[in-house]
Amino acid sequence: MSRFSPITVIDSPRYDEHETSGGEHPEIPARSKIIRERLTTGALAAHITIAVPQPASRQWLTTFHTENYLLRFEEAVLAGKTYMGHPDNQICFESYDIAILAAGGGLTAIDLIEDGQAKLVFCSVRPPGHHAEEALALGFCFLNNVALAAHYWHKHYKRKKIFIIDFDAHHGNGIQAAFEENADIFYASLHEHPSYSFPGTGYAEDIGTGNGKNFTMNIPLPPGTGDDIAIQMFDEKVGAAIDRFKPEAIIVAAGFDSHLLDDMSGLNYSTIVYSKLGARIRTWADKLCGGRVLSILEGGYHLESLAAGVEAYLAGLALQDT
Repeated sequence: MSRFSPITVIDSPRYDEHETSGGEHPEIPARSKIIRERLTTGALAAHITIAVPQPASRQWLTTFHTENYLLRFEEAVLAGKTYMGHPDNQICFESYDIAILAAGGGLTAIDLIEDGQAKLVFCSVRPPGHHAEEALALGFCFLNNVALAAHYWHKHYKRKKIFIIDFDAHHGNGIQAAFEENADIFYASLHEHPSYSFPGTGYAEDIGTGNGKNFTMNIPLPPGTGDDIAIQMFDEKVGAAIDRFKPEAIIVAAGFDSHLLDDMSGLNYSTIVYSKLGARIRTWADKLCGGRVLSILEGGYHLESLAAGVEAYLAGLALQDT
């Protein structure tokens, strides 16, 4: 028996076409390239199948983003602007199409899962998405890949309860905004404390509103937090919440900028922590929702630790019990 379960990776060389300010920007094409190289030549290569994403249709883009925002995004690209809203949000002529292809990665993955062609799927997409709000580009993000995937799974395939886990170093303000009034989609985020970290949201007292009260969980961590505390919080808080919620599917906003070598946060995770996170998510998925796990790349800007973190996470997610 193989030591690892099969892993499907959604990827396209077109993701490299989203160019950002000639290498001075942290969210660069090399991020996709180094992950691609590691996964196709490293220890998991024999267990990985690459699948090509399809662009997200307008029908699904507008489950979260407004028509006006999509038009403004497209117009900014066609007009040759170099950023949208803020210099952090660098764009080029291809950025609108590539963002739609990134959003489509999650939808393509869900189709594969629901068709029985895959269980563990990792979307190695860029640009990232969890900061993007309904009508606002923010923090390198233009379309909220995770929020759109959750809407698609919920509406198209009628998965009634979806649990989103976000372990990026930064709070996913856009995901929280999408679902903070929704009791069918639980959002749990483990991130650096907003007093010290962009975007300044994600306090522990933010637990959702209206019908969604108590279906949002924020776990802010102080700068310097390492593996032991992160895993303890993950087990005690996320583990308890997911066990109570009993989802039909899990979506992971997988960010790797908490690594001690990544200067985009003050968290100090080692590479091995991502393997441990993956193993726990696999256990929860097998127990609660037929093993259905969709992971979508978010942050991670130190190239070597990004590639190593993705590989470790997928190894933990796919490792079979012996």
